[in-house]
This record gives sequence, structure tokens and C-alpha cells, in this order.
Amino acid sequence: MDQTGIQAFLKRKNVSITVQTYLIDALGAMAFGLFASLLIGTIFATIGEKTQIEAFIVIADYAKGATGAALGVAIAYALKAPQLVLFSSVTVGIAGNALGGPVGALIATIISTELGKIVSKETRLDILVTPGVTIISGVLTAQFVGPGVAGFMDAFGMMVKTATQMQPFLMGILVSALIGIALTLPISSAAICIALTLDGLAGGAATAGCCAQMIGFAVLSFRENGVGGLLAQGLGTSMLQMGNIVRNPKIWIPPTLASMVTGPIATVVFQLTNIHTASGMGTCGLVGPIGIYTSMGGGANMWLGILFVCFLLPAVLTWIFGEICRKIGWIHDGDLKLDL
Repeated sequence: MDQTGIQAFLKRKNVSITVQTYLIDALGAMAFGLFASLLIGTIFATIGEKTQIEAFIVIADYAKGATGAALGVAIAYALKAPQLVLFSSVTVGIAGNALGGPVGALIATIISTELGKIVSKETRLDILVTPGVTIISGVLTAQFVGPGVAGFMDAFGMMVKTATQMQPFLMGILVSALIGIALTLPISSAAICIALTLDGLAGGAATAGCCAQMIGFAVLSFRENGVGGLLAQGLGTSMLQMGNIVRNPKIWIPPTLASMVTGPIATVVFQLTNIHTASGMGTCGLVGPIGIYTSMGGGANMWLGILFVCFLLPAVLTWIFGEICRKIGWIHDGDLKLDL
């Protein structure tokens, strides 16, 4: 089969080998899988621990236990897997997550799903061949790459956390800005933080950056989008502005500058910490602040930190930086308009 024939075959099997497919679509779906299992389980666990309601703790255990399966299904679904491949991805996700964490599940599921799609409905024994190929290739991939991936992600995450402990001011700026940018990009800041187990002070800085982007864009675009836009971005996602950022990248300056201020305030002034499952979520469903509460357990310093770092400072700073950008002609009316 020549190259043209291979391309035609892959197109027929809906296999698209692109950065968009694997690093945007699959990674974005991975975040949904995490939210539907590990993240929501963490929230239920916090509620159960603070209220002493046993039912929430039981639900949390089941939700967290389903993380691997949820990852596998979410990623395979994003890759437009046929039914047998989709259902088989449950096993692959469990193996990938157990052996290599979320990134291990991502790699194993991508490879097994694409191979499963290639053989799907190509033989009379499809009911055996398709799940067989999907599960075998996925589990073998998990066994081969999982431990190495997990080791690398753990080491890199530990390096970031140690550096933040040693240089809370500088790393507060860096972590806050980068994770905040990742949150607005069509990738998953939550998946990145979970993969790196980015907790402690580094988790607090990550939360600051995410909140700066979400609250910042919500306030910055209020004149164009009103209350609907405020809620959609402030409690949903700043990713909604990605199309406008492509048209005018300068609208990204105010919330990013705000994140570079709130990051070190989180690490140095309030010394906010967060759990890794919530540090990349920002104010989406209030998961970021809930994670800070789970990590720190209360206290006046924590509540003031949440109020200022997660809400007030991002709103005020982004508005100020935004007004400056409007006055010098970098941002114009309508640049932040959303089709809501």
C-alpha cells in the first residue's frame, strides 16, 4: 500500500495523527474524565469529612476508584472510538492510570484506541478482534511506558514544588503565569497539575494563576458580555476567550499580568496551599477555593487569602491593566465579545 493508500485508509478509519487530536482534544477530554471521577470525588470527600456524613465519603471512594476507567472512556470518546473500542478503553484506562498515572492512561488509551479503530469491523470476528487488540495493546503500552512516565512526572513535579518552597516569590510568579495560561489555552491545566501532583505552595500559586485568568477575563469583558459572560467565564472557563485571543493576543495581557502579581501574594503573603486535584481548576465550580480549604483546613489567613487571591485582586488588577491597555489602543470595544 502506497502513502496515498495509507492516508485514505486512515481517513476511512477516522484516525487523525495531529497535534490537535492528541494534545488538545484528547488532553481536554482527559480533564473531563478527571472531573467526573477524581475531582468530584475529592469534593465529596471534603464535604463528608467536614460534615461527618458517611454517605459522601462512600460516594467519594467510589468516584476516586473510577478514575482510570473515566480517563479511558473520556479519551477514547474524544478520539471518536467505535463502541467496542470505547468500552474496551475502560480496561486500558485502569491499567494506564495504575501504572503511569493520568499521563500513562493518556498515552496507553491513545495508542490502543487508534489501533482498535484500525482493526474495527475489518474481520468477521470483530467481537473478539477489536476488544482484544484494544485491550492487549493498551495494557502492554501501560506496562512499557507507565512506570517511566510516572517517574518523570513525579520527579518534575517535585522539582517545581521544591523550587517553590525555596524561592516562593519568583516561582510564585512563574507557576501562576504558566498554569494560568495553560488554563485558558485549549489544553487542560487541571490534567497538568494532577499529572505533576502540583500541591502545597506550588498548588497555591497555580490556583492563583487560574483564578486570575477566569475572574480577570470575566471582569475585563463585562462591558461586552454582561452577567452571562461574567458567570460563564468566572465559574466556567476563560477558554471561551481563545477565539478572541487569536484575533487580538493583547487581550491576554491584563489577566496574565494580574496572575504574575497574585501568584507571589499567594505564596509569600498568605502562603496558600492546595491539593493537586484542585490546583489547576481555578474558580471553575469553585473547585480551586474548595481545594485550598481541603488543604489548609480553615483559619482567618486562609479565608482572607481565598478572598483576595481568588476573587478581589484578579478582578481589580485585571480591570486596571485592562483600562491601561484600552487607553493605549491595545484593546478595543468588542474585542472580548463572546457568542453566548
